[in-house]
Amino acid sequence: MRNFLFVSLLLCVFTAATLAAAALLPQNPPASQIQPSTTQEQSMEAANETLSPESQDKLVREIRHELIMLPYYNVFDNLAFSLNGRTVTLNGQVVQAVTKSDAGNAVKRIEGVEKVVNNIEVLPPSPMDDRIRKEVYRSIYSYGPLFKYGGMTVPPIHIIVKNGRITLDGVVDSESDKNLAGMRANQVPGTFQVTNNLRVVNPSNDKKKK
Repeated sequence: MRNFLFVSLLLCVFTAATLAAAALLPQNPPASQIQPSTTQEQSMEAANETLSPESQDKLVREIRHELIMLPYYNVFDNLAFSLNGRTVTLNGQVVQAVTKSDAGNAVKRIEGVEKVVNNIEVLPPSPMDDRIRKEVYRSIYSYGPLFKYGGMTVPPIHIIVKNGRITLDGVVDSESDKNLAGMRANQVPGTFQVTNNLRVVNPSNDKKKK
C-alpha cells in the first residue's frame, strides 16, 4: 500500500529553514525507452512504494520551498499539496492563472517527482472580490493583536475570496488570534460568508496563559 502524505504549504512559515534549490529532472530517454516494458513498470511501482521516509521528507521540503518561492504567490492565494509515492497533487486557489502554471512547472522540475496533478483552482475575476480582499487584509493585518503576522515574508493568514465569500486559511499562534481574524473578516461590508480554516500551531501558549 502506498503511503499518502498531505502537507499544508502554509506550515512552512514556521519552519526554521528551507532548501536553496531543486535539481532538474533527467533528460527524456530515447524514443525506444519511452514506453516501459511490464517489468520496468513493476520496478517503477515498487520504487514508489518503497520510497524511504528520508526521501519522502526531502521531497516534501523541496516541493514546499519551490511553491513558496513562486514570484506571484501572495496572501490572497492558498496552495497545498499531497504526495503519493512520487506523484504530487497540487491543490488550493490562486488569483492569477500564471501562479497555477508556475506551480506545476516548478514542481515538475524537482528531482524525484515523476508526475504532477495540478488541481489548483484559478479564482474568477471580480472587482467586488478584489475590493473585499483589500479590505479584509487591512482589517486583519492592521489590527493590533494581529499586526505581528504582517511582517513575515509570506503572511500566514491567507485570504481567499470567491463570489463575496471569504475563507481564511493558514496558521496562527493561538485560538484567540484565530477568533480575532474571523471577527475582523466578518466586519468587512459586502461579504456573504466567512469560513475560518485557520489552524493553531502553538496551542500551548493558551494553556500557559490560563
